[in-house]
Amino acid sequence: MSDFPLALAVKTPMPSVLNPQLRRALADRIRFYNELGIYDFYRRDASIAEPATGAESSASSPPPSQAEDPEPMTPKAIAVPALEDDLFAPAKPEAAIKHPAKALRVIREDLGDCTRCRLHQQGRKQIVFGVGNPRAELMFIGEAPGADEDEQGEPFVGRAGQLLNNMIKAMGLRREEVYIANIIKCRPPGNRTPERDECETCSPYLMRQISVIQPKVILALGAVAAKTLLAVNAPMSELRGRWYDFRGTKLAVTYHPAFLLRDPRQKGEAWKDLQRVMKELALPVPGKSMD
Repeated sequence: MSDFPLALAVKTPMPSVLNPQLRRALADRIRFYNELGIYDFYRRDASIAEPATGAESSASSPPPSQAEDPEPMTPKAIAVPALEDDLFAPAKPEAAIKHPAKALRVIREDLGDCTRCRLHQQGRKQIVFGVGNPRAELMFIGEAPGADEDEQGEPFVGRAGQLLNNMIKAMGLRREEVYIANIIKCRPPGNRTPERDECETCSPYLMRQISVIQPKVILALGAVAAKTLLAVNAPMSELRGRWYDFRGTKLAVTYHPAFLLRDPRQKGEAWKDLQRVMKELALPVPGKSMD
């Protein structure tokens, strides 16, 4: 697997014209991954790009003892563009379907009773695909299903889900108006953090969901979701408070609801993130905070 989430690692610039032998080797590798159900491939550019317009520093960040992720920070975060070469972008089964709800059903059928990573052997009860409006302007992306989600087959239905519902309501929206999904679709044992290879194997289906829904804004919930989508290793204090260009869609980062349950003092900071999203979507911003 690659050194970057959802990425085909390239240490030197790829030539604009591939020699026939290399092209055949790459084509064979792509077909191999397609047979595993993996369709999307991304490459991280050698140069580091600035975040999208609207970048601004967070007004305040939690002290080190409260930080959601203590890993070393990277100075800048970048969105990873899809490669344009047709060799790396084979047609997906849903490509010819115009109705997003039907296209999402095709993706779910393609996913099947997934056995592509180890999680199907580690106690998961069912796949948690995603739920909500297939034409949603706002899409929430979390980390992974928990016990309640694994039981019910729907993302964010436990205590963290109740808080997410309150966050959505505070934005003046209903759960049915947005779309909610996770980086991976199976519960890791003991609710552990997903491993990199699990994210790499599962996330291409999320990318296909995003391509079908075409939201105006994506809100990444927590460090795992943000790092996987942005292909960068940085703490939440660096990731929050700015906009990123994610394949032509604006992406923002806020705390995971489960983290807010552990540290309610950060709800005010999360509310600032939600207000930024509301302004982008032209939603009225009330003066009161979320519950």
